[in-house]
Amino acid sequence: MSTATIHLAAAPQTDLGTPAPKPTSLTAQTEAAQEIWTADQLSVGVWECSPGTFTAVRDGYHEVCQLLAGRVTITADGQAPVQARAGDTIVMPAGWQGTWEVHETVRKTYVTLDLA
Repeated sequence: MSTATIHLAAAPQTDLGTPAPKPTSLTAQTEAAQEIWTADQLSVGVWECSPGTFTAVRDGYHEVCQLLAGRVTITADGQAPVQARAGDTIVMPAGWQGTWEVHETVRKTYVTLDLA
């Protein structure tokens, strides 16, 4: 495994490639992502999603993300909605499930830890 420093300059503006339809969208959303590092069970990257609503499940992995742009309402099943915007940090432990309502295109950096 390389021990080189990985630097993604200007993550809020970096090109993530062509957006694709979001499979779990309840509306007509698109998403794009760029994985920038992976090792063992860790993955780090940048992700972006257009406005709309989608379901999400964190089966078998934890996720920590930092919103870089946009505004969302995140509702974990059985819990009150949480409003999040650029600058906020979100933790979704393994087993988390709920919905994301994207009000303004959202971009985040993420770190996932696979429990397998």
